[in-house]
Amino acid sequence: MIEVFSYTVCRQLCQMFLATIFFHISEYVLALVIHGISNVNLSSLLISKQYLLAMMFSLLEYIIEIVLFPGLKELWVVSDFGLVMVVTGEFIRKLAVITAKQSFTHHIRTYPAEQHKMITHGIYGFIRHPGYCGFLIWSVGTQIMLCNPISTIAFAVIVWNFFAKRIPYEEFFLRKFFGKQYDEYAQRVWSGVPFVNWRRSKSMR
Repeated sequence: MIEVFSYTVCRQLCQMFLATIFFHISEYVLALVIHGISNVNLSSLLISKQYLLAMMFSLLEYIIEIVLFPGLKELWVVSDFGLVMVVTGEFIRKLAVITAKQSFTHHIRTYPAEQHKMITHGIYGFIRHPGYCGFLIWSVGTQIMLCNPISTIAFAVIVWNFFAKRIPYEEFFLRKFFGKQYDEYAQRVWSGVPFVNWRRSKSMR
C-alpha cells in the first residue's frame, strides 16, 4: 500500500506548492512595487479559472499515478530536472519584470503610454519576450518535477498555443508604437517561445 505521506509525495508536492505560491505572490508584489497600489488589482496574481482547472488536473494525475504507478514518481533525475526548469523559468521571468520595470504589464497595451518604452537591453537583448519564455519553462517544469507525463504534454501544448496567439497580437501594437525600430529588433532577437518567430503583418489578426 502506498504511504500518503511518503518522502516522495511530501517532497514533490511541497516543491510544487512552494513554487506555485512564490510565483503568484512575487508577481503581485513586483506589480505593486513597480506600478503602485492604485494601478494594480488581483488580476496581477495571474490566477484564472482555466489555470485552476489545469492545476487541479495535474494534482489529480499525480494522485492517480502515485497509487497505480508509484515507481514513476521515483524518477529523481527527471524530477530534479523539472525543479531546475522551475527555478530557471522563475529567474528568467522575474529578470524580465525587473529589467523592463514600468514597461512590463500583465495586460497587453493597446495604446501608447508615456512610461512605456521599448526595452532592448539586458535579457531583452537575447530574448524579446523573456516573460513568456520564463513562464513556459516554469509551467512545464512544474509537471516534469511531479513526473506527470500527461500534464507535461498538456501544459506544453496549451501554454505554447496561448503564447503563439498572444505574441503576434502584442507585436502588432508594438510595431504601431515603435515602428521600424521594433521591426529591426524583432528580426534580430528570438521571441523566446519555440517556433514563434518574427512575422510582419499589415493588419491585426
